[in-house]
Amino acid sequence: MTATEARPEAGQRKAPQIVEMSWDPITRIIGNLGIYTKIDFANREVTECHSTSSLFRGYSVFMKGKDPRDAGFITSRICGICGDNHTTCSDYAQQMAYGIKPPPLAEHIVNLGEAAEYMFDHTIFQDNMVFVDFCEAMVRATNPGVLARAERTAAPRGHIHGHRTIADIMRAFNPFEGAVYKEALQVSRITREMFCLMEGRHVHPSTLYPGGVGTMPSPTAFTDYLSRLLRVTDFIKTSVAMNDDVFDFFYEALPGYEEVGRRRILLGCWGAWQNPDVCDYRYETMDQWGRAMYVTPGIVVDGELVTNSLVDINLGMRILLGSSFYEDWTNEEPFVRHDPLGNPVDMRHPWNQTTLPEPQKRDFAGNYSWVMSPRWYHAASGQHLALDTGGGPLARLWSTALNGLVDTPYIKATGHSVRISLPRSERLPEMTLEWQIPRWSNTLERDRARPYFVAYAAAMAFDFLDRAMGRVRAGDTRIFTDFEVPDEAIGCGFHEAVRGVLSHHLVIKDKKIANYHPYPPTPWNASPRDGFGTPGPYEDAVQGQPVFEENGPEDFKGVDIMRTVRSFDPCLPCGVHMYLGNGKVLQTRHSPVYGETHG
Repeated sequence: MTATEARPEAGQRKAPQIVEMSWDPITRIIGNLGIYTKIDFANREVTECHSTSSLFRGYSVFMKGKDPRDAGFITSRICGICGDNHTTCSDYAQQMAYGIKPPPLAEHIVNLGEAAEYMFDHTIFQDNMVFVDFCEAMVRATNPGVLARAERTAAPRGHIHGHRTIADIMRAFNPFEGAVYKEALQVSRITREMFCLMEGRHVHPSTLYPGGVGTMPSPTAFTDYLSRLLRVTDFIKTSVAMNDDVFDFFYEALPGYEEVGRRRILLGCWGAWQNPDVCDYRYETMDQWGRAMYVTPGIVVDGELVTNSLVDINLGMRILLGSSFYEDWTNEEPFVRHDPLGNPVDMRHPWNQTTLPEPQKRDFAGNYSWVMSPRWYHAASGQHLALDTGGGPLARLWSTALNGLVDTPYIKATGHSVRISLPRSERLPEMTLEWQIPRWSNTLERDRARPYFVAYAAAMAFDFLDRAMGRVRAGDTRIFTDFEVPDEAIGCGFHEAVRGVLSHHLVIKDKKIANYHPYPPTPWNASPRDGFGTPGPYEDAVQGQPVFEENGPEDFKGVDIMRTVRSFDPCLPCGVHMYLGNGKVLQTRHSPVYGETHG
């Protein structure tokens, strides 16, 4: 059963004019993602889409036999973009396995580092990559009629961001020359400095460990972080206003644009930022401390909150092979039969997965990707749901809003929205922003959510600073809890990488890693069709969407398709792996110490 909702027919259909088009590699990300489509230019819609990944790496293979204490340092190298998210999540899994809890101040430092990472990554992606698809130069090339209207349309929030028309905002995002494009690069530099103050090195942290941190909790470090946070707060406030103006304009200028990238509301969020007053990392209490996170975990199906239980989320995970280049492992002996609460663990759960690569020729009628098909088993319906992350922010905000549990001096979840309060900054007054649950899970709403979550991260950073400085003033400067590696244990960590759900599952035997599986957001979003025929989220969102670009097949840019794929914040390093099987030696070379030409 597919996840796709039937899209409404619009008037009398014409005889199809099908053209096959592909974008491989997708630009502005690492070059392993390909999108292959069939487009009906007569009826202006995408009729078919396949998402492919062309590289295999295999962290789950070479993690076996390693010292589990090294897992955070190794898995951070999965990605050169969000490696710190992997380190953090790995530490969470290890802390469960070792039965330890870091001191509260260490948790606040980790939370501050992760908040800075969200601000850094979302800003550079939204303003320097996503908005290239909405900038004046791109709109002129693909929808000149829309640009003409943008020149005549006043920007409703110009009193906040300072731009007179929608076209002025679009010009500000022109690559390399637009004012906002260039300012975003500066903001990314500042937020990266904030990250390094807490986690030591970007993007592979040098001061995060299971049990705590190595960051010295000096008042100077927190003050330096705060001064930088205040420097970027004006930009964050104006960014939300500019994005709202542009995305509202697209809905008005192109009736029906809500269908671009729209798919059934199937959102997953694993939660972010631990609350040290509640979190003890015990699996037996995981539901309680999961609900106490400052981003609330949840699975949202058709707009309804299905569960916010991390135990349910964990047990429902299934890794299906579908159309991927792997052999099945389900006839092997399981690593974990029951979780610590006695619940049975499925053979397709990450705790029990074995990665068995099977390289082969790409075949869209068969197997065509190195990405597997993670799914969440919905027991009530008996379906394996192809959850997506909404690019990260959409699922985080939607789940947090519906749960209505987060209530801090800066963030309030209301059940239908999230209110974000930012203090007075250099130019703009104190401001309360409110993200409302939208009508659709589509391209524009994924992109709209991103600047709101930058504001959310900034607001929580102010809160974490207050809590950290309170600990220091009270004389509680402990930042590490000692531990021993057990002979046998299991652990799981749940976190939000920048672009969405992140989990690490660990099995220890004889003090070594017996099995280890990280599942970041891109395998969920970029997954191919599974064994039930369900397309992955990229495929589902693109397939069936209308085409609004004014160009014909000869000079077609595919801007609506690119906007949709990029709205998920694609990042393929974590979706692909490395194959170390038998190969052909092309050249063997030895270079002496002083160089091969010396002497």
